[in-house]
Amino acid sequence: MKEALGFVLLASLAVLVASHVAIAFGLGRSRMWLRVGLVLVVPPLAPWWAWELGMRRRMIAWTTALVVYAVAVALA
Repeated sequence: MKEALGFVLLASLAVLVASHVAIAFGLGRSRMWLRVGLVLVVPPLAPWWAWELGMRRRMIAWTTALVVYAVAVALA
């Protein structure tokens, strides 16, 4: 059981970080340099701005990974 929970923690954290970086790159491609800097300092802004720019899948991946990670941490 603990191994499975550890895997869920690791996988959800990896997806969260990967989607966060993908959102930051998407903002960079849109030449929104201030937003890129702020997203790196204030992570909860990432899904908000991703939704505004039409990066819906990235936002859903970010939010889902965060929820799964939080639930796994609560269970651990």
